[in-house]
Amino acid sequence: MGGSDSAGARGRGRRGRRGGADGTQGLDRRRAANGTQGPDPHRATDKAQERDRRRATNSTQGPDPHRATNSTQGPDPHRATDKAQERDRRRAAKGTQGRDPRGATDKAQGPDPHRATNGTQGRDRRAAVVGALMLVMALAALDATIVSTAVPQIVGALGGFSVFSWLFSGYLLAATVTLPVYGKLSDTFGRKPVLIAGSALFLAGSALCALAWDMGSLIAFRVLQGLGGGALQGTVQTLAADLYPLKERPKIQARLSTVWAASAVAGPAIGGLLTAYAHWRWIFLINLPIGALALWLIVRHLHEPARQRPPRAPVDWAGALAVFAAGGALLTALVQGGVAWDWLSAPSLALFATGLGCAGAVVVIERRAADPVIPGWVWRRRTIAAVNLALGSLGLLMVAPTVFLPTYAQSVLHLAPIAAGFVLSVMTLSWPVSAALSQHVYRRIGFRDTAVLGISAAACVLFAFPLLPYPGSAWQPALLMLLLGAALGLFQLPLIVGVQSTVGWAERGTTTASVLFCRQIGQTVGAAVFGAVANAVLSARLGGSGSLDSVARSLEDPGAVAHPERLRRAVDAAVDAVYVGAGCAAVGCLLVLLFLAPRRFPVLQDQPPPPTPSRDAPDPPLSRN
Repeated sequence: MGGSDSAGARGRGRRGRRGGADGTQGLDRRRAANGTQGPDPHRATDKAQERDRRRATNSTQGPDPHRATNSTQGPDPHRATDKAQERDRRRAAKGTQGRDPRGATDKAQGPDPHRATNGTQGRDRRAAVVGALMLVMALAALDATIVSTAVPQIVGALGGFSVFSWLFSGYLLAATVTLPVYGKLSDTFGRKPVLIAGSALFLAGSALCALAWDMGSLIAFRVLQGLGGGALQGTVQTLAADLYPLKERPKIQARLSTVWAASAVAGPAIGGLLTAYAHWRWIFLINLPIGALALWLIVRHLHEPARQRPPRAPVDWAGALAVFAAGGALLTALVQGGVAWDWLSAPSLALFATGLGCAGAVVVIERRAADPVIPGWVWRRRTIAAVNLALGSLGLLMVAPTVFLPTYAQSVLHLAPIAAGFVLSVMTLSWPVSAALSQHVYRRIGFRDTAVLGISAAACVLFAFPLLPYPGSAWQPALLMLLLGAALGLFQLPLIVGVQSTVGWAERGTTTASVLFCRQIGQTVGAAVFGAVANAVLSARLGGSGSLDSVARSLEDPGAVAHPERLRRAVDAAVDAVYVGAGCAAVGCLLVLLFLAPRRFPVLQDQPPPPTPSRDAPDPPLSRN
């Protein structure tokens, strides 16, 4: 058994060695054969195909899975189109970053007709609102002067010659003392409800004036009309600032100034035409269709954005009544003093005492009120306080041309009433043009310096009036009025636009009403002061028997004047004294602007408020102008 196993193992060993030698020799023979036969074409083809597959796989890792096929088949026209579209989309996306997230799609697909329609509708709606504001402003300005030429017919029909001056004073007083109240209400409840309520009150007063049965009822209805007129004046100016950003406000303010000036000048002429060819009651009836159209446009097209306001404090009705009482007493004393009674008479002293007492009550009530009608910040902030005083000076100096120039033109220059009105009306030609162009000035040098430039020029014009030759020609005062209008347009508009731009929406109505209230007060004070100055000069020149009333009567009946040349020179001296006083008011205004107003107004940048802003949202950033 052991021998056979060893013999078998030796046999297997020999076979294994022979098999290994045979395998080595076989491999060598195949290598030699391959070397002599050359490369295998099938193998080369397989390697090339494998290499192509690898390249195709590497090149197609990315955006396009068909890139390997495209690279082997040549350029693909569809691929070029896709690249162009992708490039257009990227350019559109870059151009709309930070504006409208839909901009890229809009640019790729072309203009959106729905968006264009919405923009056009928005512009049309704003244009309709502006038209309504201009109509409302025209009504408020017309009714301040339209009654003047109809007084003889009204007195002839209703009587009451001794109190007819209250047809003007009642309207003026009511419109003036309600300005602060309406300004606060517009900040509290919104501009639209205040404007609608004021328009309705104004139209109701106009209708009742047309139905008046005696002078007392007509005066009462004129006061009611003035209560509505106060809402029209302040709210229109505030809405103009709400509708337009700072860059576009000069245009709308210039339009409103043009409407106001043209209506105020055209008021007496329109009143005369209606009285001569229709009836004096049409002076008030004409307001109804115009006011109804304006009211319809406001209701239909004025849509204020929703604003989330803090919890509303109770309306300060006690403060409103105190303001009304104080303003009414003081303005009545100023308007009627020296006309209906002497300045030192019992009625004048009683009215002044009552007005001062009510003013003290206003201060006490407003300090305790949670939401006062006249907040203290309208006088604590330098910018608003300076503009209040400056516009008050404007109302003061405007009395000289508007009240005394027509008398000068008729008595000294012997012009007819229409020609005398033209001498004054040339001021309304340059005022709106200068106001519209003032934006190019205040954008360079600021609001305050532009106003300083305007009031300095106005002071020079006012002081130049007494230097006119006697008797002179009509073109000389007309030229001065043209220059005065240009100077005052450069003065007033930058101040109004500037002060409105320093406050937000919730304070703009109060601020605008405060400025207009001071201007009306200045005009009332100017009429009283300059009337007293003119009467004093006339009395001194005519030996104690002259007054403005005697001058007015002499114009109606020139033959009744004993010494016409003497009266003529006296009127010339009186008007010269008034213009000197107006020039002093302009100098005072200049000092206020230089020493009280900041050189650069703290303007709030225009940022349209969101529909529901957060209470913790930061205040809008400030810029200096």
